[in-house]
Amino acid sequence: MLLTEQASQRILVLDPRRRHWDPESRPSVVRWQFSPLGDRRYKDLRPGDSWVYPSESKVRRHKGRTYVLTTASFGFAAVVDYPSGKRYWGAAIGPGDDHFNPHSAEILPDGNVAVACSTGAQVRLYAASRGPRASRFADAELKGAHGLHWDGAREVLWAIGDDELVTYAVGGTRARPTLKRRFSVGLPVGTPGKTPGGHDLFPVAGRPGRLWVTTNASVFQYDIGGEVFVQDFAGAEAIARKSVKAVGDDPRTGQVVSTVPESGLEETWWTTKVSVHRPRGEYELVNGGIYKARWFLPR
Repeated sequence: MLLTEQASQRILVLDPRRRHWDPESRPSVVRWQFSPLGDRRYKDLRPGDSWVYPSESKVRRHKGRTYVLTTASFGFAAVVDYPSGKRYWGAAIGPGDDHFNPHSAEILPDGNVAVACSTGAQVRLYAASRGPRASRFADAELKGAHGLHWDGAREVLWAIGDDELVTYAVGGTRARPTLKRRFSVGLPVGTPGKTPGGHDLFPVAGRPGRLWVTTNASVFQYDIGGEVFVQDFAGAEAIARKSVKAVGDDPRTGQVVSTVPESGLEETWWTTKVSVHRPRGEYELVNGGIYKARWFLPR
C-alpha cells in the first residue's frame, strides 16, 4: 500500500497484510519510505520550504525501472527511483507557498514529466528527459488542475480540473515539448451553485478504457469510448461518496481502496484510515495524517 502521509511528511509503502500500522512500535510494517528532507540529492529543491503537505504518490514503470511520482503543495515535484530514492527528475515550483500547489504528476513514454498545479491553474509538461534538473516546460491553463494520467492507447494526457475532464495532445520535441487541448467534457454537477470540484484521476486497473474520477460530491468512472460518466461499477453504493481524495482498484482481486477525510484531526483533509471495498475492510495508521492511498502496482 502506497500512502501520501502528511503528518510525518513522508511517502510510505506499508505491509498490506497488517490492518493496523504502527511504525513506531512495529517498524517492519514500513517496506519503504521517502522524504527529501536532509537528502542531498534534493537539496536544490529547498524541501524545507517546498516539501509541505505531500499531495501525490503513485508508482510507474519507465524503461524497465520503477519510479514513485510525488508532489507537495508548497512547490515540490519529483520522480523518485524505487527503491534507491535516486532522483530521476525534480523541480521546485514556487517553493515556500501554495501559489502553484502541485497536486499530481505523470511520466510520459519519452521521459518527460507533467505536473498539475491546482492553485496555479496550470498543467505543465517539463522536459525531464533532459536531466534531473531540467527546468524548461510547456504549460496549458486548467482551472483547479488536480490529477493527471497518460493514456498510452490514445496517446493523450488526461487532466482533471475544477469543472472539466480534458485531454492534451503532446507535440514538439523532447527538449521543447508542447501541449494542445484536444477534448473536454464537463464534470457531473454536484451541489447546485458550486463547482463540481474535480479531484482524483486514475485508470481503472480492472477495466481498460475507464478512468476513476472523484469530485467533491461523489466517485465516478468515465467510460472513454462512450464519453459518459457512470456509477455502474461493483461496490458503487459504498465507494461513491463525497470528498474522496484517492481511489483505485487491484485488477487481480477487484479490491478497491479509497481515502476520505476524518473529523477531529489536525487538518480537515487528513485521515488515519484507508477504506477497502469488495469485501469491506479498513487499514489504520497510528498518528497518521493520510491524504491519498493507492495499491502499489507498477505498470
